[in-house]
Amino acid sequence: MDLSLELMLGLALVAMIAGFVDAIAGGGGMLTVPALLAVGVPPVQALATNKLQGCFASGSASLYFVRSRLISPRAVLLPGIGTAVGAWAGAAVVTRVDATQLMGVIPGLLLMLGVYFLLAPGGTMANQERAEPRLWLMPVVGVMVGFYDGFFGPGAGALYTAGFSALVGFGLVRATANAKVFNFASNLAALMSFLSAGLIVWQLGLLMALGGLIGARMGAGLVVCRGAKLVRPMVIGVSVLMAVKLLWEQHGQWLQ
Repeated sequence: MDLSLELMLGLALVAMIAGFVDAIAGGGGMLTVPALLAVGVPPVQALATNKLQGCFASGSASLYFVRSRLISPRAVLLPGIGTAVGAWAGAAVVTRVDATQLMGVIPGLLLMLGVYFLLAPGGTMANQERAEPRLWLMPVVGVMVGFYDGFFGPGAGALYTAGFSALVGFGLVRATANAKVFNFASNLAALMSFLSAGLIVWQLGLLMALGGLIGARMGAGLVVCRGAKLVRPMVIGVSVLMAVKLLWEQHGQWLQ
């Protein structure tokens, strides 16, 4: 599609901001997908193009977290493959069905996530974790959230973080770091599905990918430096804002 240079640079800036937020709390797609739709990209192509830039952003954050030793590549390899399979299946389904039915469920789910992070015990919110994390639950979290991420996506990063914190037993910083690896796996698998369908707007997606990569690296650095004191309020805030945004899109016209 034919877009002006100024508009494309604006979308790259949106992607950079989204990558920054997503590396800390998830929810970057709530900025990039509406931006793509606003410039006239059709919905399924917007989802596909968003997965391209999302791969670069989540990959950038994941690499930083691996180098910071918050992630064990060996421990996440097999669960990550399961996540990729779930995401590929979700992306394959979304090209064949109407995903709008999920819109009524997602705001409530996001609000529950915000409440969970607000009320969860202090140890869960810090760098502490269970003496023996339940690593066998990582593939379960990965496949379930991966399918959702490929099929629809909003809040997937917060869902991964909540799953790794509440079920696996990671502290919030490690849960956030692992969430980015799984987010990368689901983004990549969904991207492969969209690639086969020829739905990606390449020029726009690659420019946004550059912005997302830079933003995600900045956000990941803050997670390592500031820890749970930064991540917790960001996750709560992003979850609530995403819920409010979705509710407004569904029902805001009734108030006009």
